[in-house]
Amino acid sequence: MDLLSLSAVELSAAIREGKTTAPAALEAVLTQIDRTEETYHCYVTVDRERAQEKAYRVQRQIESGALTGPLAGVPMAVKDNLCTEGLRTTCASRILENFVPAYTAEAVRRLEEAGAVLVGKTNMDEFAMGSTTETSCHGVTRNPRNPNHVPGGSSGGSAAAVAAGECYFALGSDTGGSVRQPAGYCGVVGMKPTYGTVSRYGLIAYASSLDQVGPLTRSVSDCAAVLEIISGHDLKDSTSIERRDTDFTGALRADAEGLRIGLPRDYFGEGIMPEVKEAVLRAAQILRDRGAVVEEFDLGLVQYAIPTYYTIASAEASSNLERFDGVKYGYRAERTQGLDDMYRKTRSQGFGAETKRRIMLGCFVLSTGYYDAYYLKALKVKGMIKRAFDRAFAQYDLILGPVAPTTAPLLGENLEDPMSMYLGDIYTVSANLAGLPGICVPCGSDARGLPVGLQLLGNCFQEKKLLQAAYAFEQVWNMRN
Repeated sequence: MDLLSLSAVELSAAIREGKTTAPAALEAVLTQIDRTEETYHCYVTVDRERAQEKAYRVQRQIESGALTGPLAGVPMAVKDNLCTEGLRTTCASRILENFVPAYTAEAVRRLEEAGAVLVGKTNMDEFAMGSTTETSCHGVTRNPRNPNHVPGGSSGGSAAAVAAGECYFALGSDTGGSVRQPAGYCGVVGMKPTYGTVSRYGLIAYASSLDQVGPLTRSVSDCAAVLEIISGHDLKDSTSIERRDTDFTGALRADAEGLRIGLPRDYFGEGIMPEVKEAVLRAAQILRDRGAVVEEFDLGLVQYAIPTYYTIASAEASSNLERFDGVKYGYRAERTQGLDDMYRKTRSQGFGAETKRRIMLGCFVLSTGYYDAYYLKALKVKGMIKRAFDRAFAQYDLILGPVAPTTAPLLGENLEDPMSMYLGDIYTVSANLAGLPGICVPCGSDARGLPVGLQLLGNCFQEKKLLQAAYAFEQVWNMRN
């Protein structure tokens, strides 16, 4: 049996049926890591010994009947901004390079309780600030579909690990598309749930009102299984929501009957790569063939999403990252003279260029004389964007479009032009501003073989409709490819 060819759900079923074991699955993943990690650099830390101990423990629990869930025994990876007790969590920043948390993030804890085996922590853009996984202090991650290209970001390490077979599924965080965009670039499935569906406890914050933990998987079925486990109210997170409609695997149907899907004209204008446009429109036709009604419409306000997002996100980042000053934990500069000098040198040496840029922008838009002109105005536009989506969802169940205007750029291409990197998030940031769920599934490739991602957006708490449409599309796509 080729274990690495199985999905997470298929692997767990094979383990429960006695066809393979959790230690054998872990060994297959570790062997793949040894084979490919030097090229792709998906991980910051691989926790071999604890993973092996956990795999044997989980195997005994499966054999005794104590663990029967759909992910028991499955090796997983976690983005390095989700805290893990006893295992360093760096946010890909020098300022946290030796930080070892005393607790585990709630989403990770729930998966481990369900029997998933944590392999290690994946690389990311520093403090999740970036779209290419090139701002990490640990070095760049490469796209397994073509190592000369970026894997996307900021959850690029998680997406690349899934695509490279270095884990069966992974967790990422999505602040402005950081799960969906790398999923599109790497040709895997990535989902951002409705804000509040998954606990943010243990997620080191970038922008607290926008951040949401989400899965990166090999299939829509895997995505639904992971989401079922990590969803739900958490007393430790005041923004988490009590939901009773989390039977996400029950929403997987091979048809799209009854779904009304809107196709925003705004998403297919200037700036989109022709091959991306063609692949997404072909995907829309497949959903029509599966029973959905697909219509074009005008969404509006798309051009305001990027400036609104970066104003709000940078403002929140400047506040959230204030705690990293060298006093209580993390990196501290040496040979300093007084408290102010220690602050200045620690932050200058500990933060990377992109993180500094966003902290400075955030401080500027919150400063006296500019708060009303920038930050307050951005909050008002955020409300307008939410109302535009409300009008759209009064007509449609889902909104369909590309996840990014292009396929994965070459390594280094966007670092030289940060504005190009920011504009790459044009189709994803609106979902975070409005708190909406979204999913990305592979729907084609360009002439170089780089994947194209299809994005579906739903109204708040409509993950089941997203999963239904994504699964219906995936069934046809898999048969044709």
